Amino acid sequence: MDKQAAIFAYIGTQTDGSISEGIYVYRMNPLNGELEYSSTAAAGINPTYLAIHPSKRYLYAANTIEGEGLISAFSIDPLTGRLTFMNSQPSGGSKPVHVLVDGKGKFVLAGNFGDGSVSVLPIQADGSLGAMTDFIRHSGSSVHPTRQQGPRVHSVTLDPAGRYAVAAEYGADELRVYRLDAERGKLLPAAVPSISVAAGSGPRHAAFHPNGRWAYVINELGNTLMSYDYDPTQGILHLRETHATLPEGYADPSFCADVHVHPDGSYVYGSNRGHNSIVIYAVEPETGRLQLVGHEPTLGRAPRSFIIDPTGQYLYAAHQDTDNVVAFSLDRQTGKLRPVGHSIKVPMPVCIKMISI
Repeated sequence: MDKQAAIFAYIGTQTDGSISEGIYVYRMNPLNGELEYSSTAAAGINPTYLAIHPSKRYLYAANTIEGEGLISAFSIDPLTGRLTFMNSQPSGGSKPVHVLVDGKGKFVLAGNFGDGSVSVLPIQADGSLGAMTDFIRHSGSSVHPTRQQGPRVHSVTLDPAGRYAVAAEYGADELRVYRLDAERGKLLPAAVPSISVAAGSGPRHAAFHPNGRWAYVINELGNTLMSYDYDPTQGILHLRETHATLPEGYADPSFCADVHVHPDGSYVYGSNRGHNSIVIYAVEPETGRLQLVGHEPTLGRAPRSFIIDPTGQYLYAAHQDTDNVVAFSLDRQTGKLRPVGHSIKVPMPVCIKMISI
């Protein structure tokens, strides 16, 4: 990577009931991992989860609103990282909590938590959003008496080839798999369209290994991480193993949130809200099996989101309950994390994304 490249961090927040003003932009110092404030973009109500276009010219935000939510589009200034609002389109469902852009930069996929639905919106030539090309509402429920009374889509994740999308159906304890028609913007059932997970797990987020053959799903309610073998030709997931994300003997309330694979594929990281830690697993390079490395306290409460920077040197944990983002250095040999002594104050951070321009 060009040593002169600018690295920007974009932090989506919850504005409803907080002092947040929208999406916060910071510039990263690659020498020490510190984040320096750059700008703020007013982005409507609750611009929580973010996604960045592969061209790095546009950013999309899920406006998490009760009733029909919105997906908002912004252009990115390549010199300053500043965001400029372009337009918004309805997400079709209630409370969108997750967005991503397909690898070709043609469509935004959104997961609506409120009513358990997924939607597809086309990206226009100027980066703005067009009206939905597809909308699918799920059905189903599971065993948790208050959190799983109906379908709840918590994320939609594309495989590295951009052919198949995995929707984490939190409310029904399932993974719904779709084939993306990248010409028409349609989601079609995969060969195995639904994969059950253990009752009461609450699958939340998924991450694919860079080699495209393994996938990892973190479960909010079960405090577990599932490891899958993945067939990229048909989009089929085969469960290999399930790991606890909390230390043995820990019994206080805690809920998983985010999961990421290191860019070089050597480690998998997951966040625990309650235990307030990042759990670290080493990836066996031949099989993809996971081995626990340990847990690192995140120095805040409720690490809802975290990110590994584009250089693979730093990890940033965003704490929704303590309004701070904490920087850690990442040991490439062991996978372990160490606080660098740098933290920034951001009101109710929900998602953090980074790009190198």
